Amino acid sequence: MSSPSSVHWLSLVGSIWLQTINGPNADFPVYSSQLKEIKGISQVRLNFLAFASDAGKLFGWFAGVAALHLPLWVVALTGATFGLVGYGVQFLFLDRAGLAYWHLFVLTSLAGNGICWINTVCYLLCIRNFPSHSRVAVSLATSYLGLSAKFYTTMAETIPRAARARYSTTEVYLLLNAVVPMVVTLVAAPSLRVVDLKDKQEDHRKRTTEAPFLAMFVITLATGACAIVGSIGAKSIGLSSREHTVSFYVMLALPLLIPVWLRVRESTAKIRETMWENRVHDHDSDGPETTAVSASVSVVEIEAEDKQEQQAGPALEQSSSSQEEVGGLRLLRQLDFWLYFFSYMFSGSLGLVFLNNLGQIADSRGLADASTLVSLSSSFGFFGRLLPAFLDYYTAKSGYSLSRTASMAWLMAPMPGAFLLLLHPKDMFLYASTAVVGTCTGAITSVAASTTNELFGTKNFGVNHNVVVANIPLGSLCFGYLAAFVYQRGAHGGNRCLGADCYRDSFLLWGATCALGTALCTVLYARSRRSTGTGRLPR
Repeated sequence: MSSPSSVHWLSLVGSIWLQTINGPNADFPVYSSQLKEIKGISQVRLNFLAFASDAGKLFGWFAGVAALHLPLWVVALTGATFGLVGYGVQFLFLDRAGLAYWHLFVLTSLAGNGICWINTVCYLLCIRNFPSHSRVAVSLATSYLGLSAKFYTTMAETIPRAARARYSTTEVYLLLNAVVPMVVTLVAAPSLRVVDLKDKQEDHRKRTTEAPFLAMFVITLATGACAIVGSIGAKSIGLSSREHTVSFYVMLALPLLIPVWLRVRESTAKIRETMWENRVHDHDSDGPETTAVSASVSVVEIEAEDKQEQQAGPALEQSSSSQEEVGGLRLLRQLDFWLYFFSYMFSGSLGLVFLNNLGQIADSRGLADASTLVSLSSSFGFFGRLLPAFLDYYTAKSGYSLSRTASMAWLMAPMPGAFLLLLHPKDMFLYASTAVVGTCTGAITSVAASTTNELFGTKNFGVNHNVVVANIPLGSLCFGYLAAFVYQRGAHGGNRCLGADCYRDSFLLWGATCALGTALCTVLYARSRRSTGTGRLPR
């Protein structure tokens, strides 16, 4: 049977793969314009379809409750099944008149709810299997969610021309959204389990986390660089589209080498230990002395590693010990919860609304293909999600605790300026602002999971975080509807608006709202700092 160390890292690899495919709604901007034409719907009704995917998160707390009573692999498969049904039925009956608008809404909501189930599994695996490094593990895994749009657009481009000629762009993406999550979940299912360490000292002796985390960081950075190269233009550096696709898939598979390497190392160590015990047994005269020396060395090693863990342990473990566990209705009576809820809605959720509207924004500005813009936002969102992992890892090693609420506040700060830059009609500002908003939104959504843990404790995390992310559908409904209303007004009775003015008022409103969200999060940081404190970790 695999040792605890390799199984822990295998669960992280499974979480990474699940996060990579768990953003099928991120490719909606690529085919939204065509979907609007196929079904003959207005921009407002199209926006409600984007909201429908987020509306599924209103019932995401069911996933948290299910995770308390069911194996995590069952929870993940349930989420994948919801996506298979939600997108699969749309694919099969898209051209049929019998597939009404309300059918699309319900099916999209079902698929959106499935995303919550898979996310819950990934969060719980990272928190429970890496209790001393949960912040880093969560940030690493969720960073790959930023690559979902890039993953699906790359996969759509590799489909043979004959198949693409047979199906519309909308049908291609609906098929991928339905099938890919189920296939990947089935592959990853054996690794989706929490492993309890029976012998803490034995685990300390065998397990070293620094080298695997450093290797994971290197692989993750290389994967992000590969994604950005493909988004900006692989051909400009002499790399064909096919070569880029193959390299991208190889980079996504590389994390699997870490648990394999650990398994080989553990097996080798076990063989050496067995050989040493045989040698001791064969030399009875030297047995007691050898055993005593061996035991002394083991105790010294264990004590040294325990001391290192205490010095370099992350802030989450330190803060969670003194953090009051909050759950149920008590959560809704907390002022900190509402400050957190609305600051998240006025920043991260608003960024997601912008990304959902990228297809229509690109179309209004005359860009022929929105997939490049979507891939760009996905790639920079990936690095944004990865940024908290770097900060957590290196601040923990230096012995400092970095407040999650403070991190969220300074991550929100650049977003108002990015929305104001979008007022300029040049495409250069559109690409630059998309990169900034994608980075900040990705980082905020990555930090949010650990922020919920920091503010309200670990015990009820699965339910608490799904209650917090209910702000996403609320923000999608409010801000998305206003943007669609302004867009439709600019279309003058038609279904298409052209020019930079189509979203001008929306960008102004979004910029002001992000500024308010930053102020609310600053207040939350001030309150949480008084209650928990930050700074140097105890030695």
